[in-house]
Amino acid sequence: MEILYDYPLYRPPSEANSIIFQITLGCSFNKCSFCNMYRTKEYVERPWEEIKSEIDLAANAYPEAQRIFLADGDALNVATDKLIQILVYLYAKFRNLKRISCYAMPKNILQKKDDELDKLRAAGLSMLYVGIETGNDALLKKVTKGATSKGIIQSCQRAKQHGYILSCMIILGLGGKTYTKEHIRDTDRIISEIAPDYLGALTLYLEDGIYNEFMIKFGEPFTALDDIEVLEELERLILDFNPVTPVIFRANHASNVYSFGGTIPQDKQKLLSLISELKLRPEMLKPKILRRF
Repeated sequence: MEILYDYPLYRPPSEANSIIFQITLGCSFNKCSFCNMYRTKEYVERPWEEIKSEIDLAANAYPEAQRIFLADGDALNVATDKLIQILVYLYAKFRNLKRISCYAMPKNILQKKDDELDKLRAAGLSMLYVGIETGNDALLKKVTKGATSKGIIQSCQRAKQHGYILSCMIILGLGGKTYTKEHIRDTDRIISEIAPDYLGALTLYLEDGIYNEFMIKFGEPFTALDDIEVLEELERLILDFNPVTPVIFRANHASNVYSFGGTIPQDKQKLLSLISELKLRPEMLKPKILRRF
């Protein structure tokens, strides 16, 4: 059995072993200047009968599946009643299911009422992946994120308050050389306040199809960071990241200059020592040809 996906198809690194169901195609916002993931698609919410048919096929082929990821980039934008229908059916068909997750934009979470978030959580949606990108409001506007730092904090705190596992992403190098200090300073501020369960750091990688748009929307000359400057951003991020509860940290995305992992604050010094070593031995970094977004 093979699900006929509408490509391109994306999922977080931690969902590598999950079954993926595309309940939406594309992204309803699709204006972030750093993201080329869904630019070839128009946003569509797929009909229930198509989704149900794919669930039935996958359940017969993989009855022992424990994790499911709902794609594309905007599953939480689906009406709550329909999303609950999907969740309930998934748990009925996959008896060993332990986790259902999806991407969520800050606006998705803020647009759901408290009782909707509670109902979705009770129906089995357990983990949300939220792209923070940066905590700096000027940069959020320059990269047309469609969110403010205040809205990001509110949305992430709401997710945690309603019992969701929260995994957040930030992008190293997003402010270039000009805004590197402001980018890390303000990102540290909001991730320390949010204290997500997981935090992933990606590195800015502008694909050909998005490069010109990013530069135009940025509104001023943009100079990308070199590898050592990316490491210095990561160093400052970790040094000043002080969450109220432990956060599992990863920088193991394909875009990163090196694969990092640990728990903050426990592993702060280990991570900082590794970064210091890499700054002195850049030959240990991942070859640029192997990096992508």
